[in-house]
Amino acid sequence: MALDEALKNSARDYHFGSKPGKIALKTTKPCDTQLDLSLAYTPGVAAPCLDIQANPDDIWKYTSKGNLVAVVSDGTAVLGLGNIGPGAGMPVMEGKAVLFKKFADIDAFPICIGSVFDENGNSDAKKIIETVKRLEPTFGGINLEDIAAPACFKIEKTLKKMMSIPVFHDDQHGTAIISLAAVMNAIKLLGKDIRKCRFVLNGAGAAGIACAEYYISAGGAKRKNFILCDSKGVIHKGRTEGMNAQKKRFAVETDARTLEDALKGADLFIGLSKGNCVTPEMVKTMAKDAIIFPMANPVPEIDPELALAAGAAVVGTGRSDFQNQINNVLGFPGIFRGALDVRATDINEEMKFAASKALSEIVNEKIPPHIYAILKNAYPKDAAGGMFEGECPLKRNFVIPKPFDPRVVPRVAKYVAEAAMKSGVAKAPIADLEKYEQELIKRLLNK
Repeated sequence: MALDEALKNSARDYHFGSKPGKIALKTTKPCDTQLDLSLAYTPGVAAPCLDIQANPDDIWKYTSKGNLVAVVSDGTAVLGLGNIGPGAGMPVMEGKAVLFKKFADIDAFPICIGSVFDENGNSDAKKIIETVKRLEPTFGGINLEDIAAPACFKIEKTLKKMMSIPVFHDDQHGTAIISLAAVMNAIKLLGKDIRKCRFVLNGAGAAGIACAEYYISAGGAKRKNFILCDSKGVIHKGRTEGMNAQKKRFAVETDARTLEDALKGADLFIGLSKGNCVTPEMVKTMAKDAIIFPMANPVPEIDPELALAAGAAVVGTGRSDFQNQINNVLGFPGIFRGALDVRATDINEEMKFAASKALSEIVNEKIPPHIYAILKNAYPKDAAGGMFEGECPLKRNFVIPKPFDPRVVPRVAKYVAEAAMKSGVAKAPIADLEKYEQELIKRLLNK
């Protein structure tokens, strides 16, 4: 399954259009008169400047910092396209900024950084750390994006210690948070026990490693039941080629050496690698009621229809044109909305699991009429097929909420904010979380 020429050309036209790119700056205060000018800039601007100098926390009061997120990338691991460079990665980072604004009313800016590579053109962790840490006075949060492993692990870990604002590598944690919600619902639907399920993950980069670790730490899966594969094959004990510290934690005693070997008898396949690497014949060797999440973008590891025809019970991809879209847009807008609104200093494990819980919960709730109307308009084919019906809409083709469900960001934000307060990283606690969720729904629907 490849992108056809019509879609490619439509995407090119979309990005070019009347004005190149997808984002622009919008002011929030009038600047139409001499007085406005004197307040927006000199001499009036000196007053808030001096207030912030005297009380640094006033920066949250007088500037847009509390609603600004930097989307930072060096372009070394863009989607499924690989190391295409920061310039070529710019359309993706602009797209991320669009999603921040569309779904959570967060102002995000793409910062694609160059001259941060080693002699082989790979991410130089030290250079990226030095660059990003200097952004703290401007932004309320840092979204690291499309930075290759293993450097991304060190970059995020170091920056989280150095900075007093949230630093979140979405390729790692966003994918893990959302896919765990889908895994929990699929397992519930099929009557499986996650503690006994055998997992095969193809792709042992940032997202693959993070998903496996998160399924274990937050989801209750057992490390002994995981087989990870990369471009060299199965990660097994005794292997030396292409190994790093993160991969070694998943090296297992097994005779399996290929993805085809590993899939035999597996309950779940999680794909974070490259398109068309799984065949229907491989699916047929998996356990009964297998769960398959081929999330490579833009081309999944196997076409969903082929996987279902081969016997898979639940299938989800990262694409918006298939059912069960396991896409990071379900996570990062609400996660950052909640973190920013309580001025969190971190996005910790408690906040991540809160987001997974929120996403899994929504699909199990009866959909109110006004929400149904919105979903019907956004997803007419799915609505006509009865996807959103029932006291509990959870079903094989609906294990994760839809991105245009207006409950998603407010629910995730509420749970994330609550977890931030309970775990002690919130500097501006919210007194009434139920009211906060309802007000956020109205704000996002009316913006």
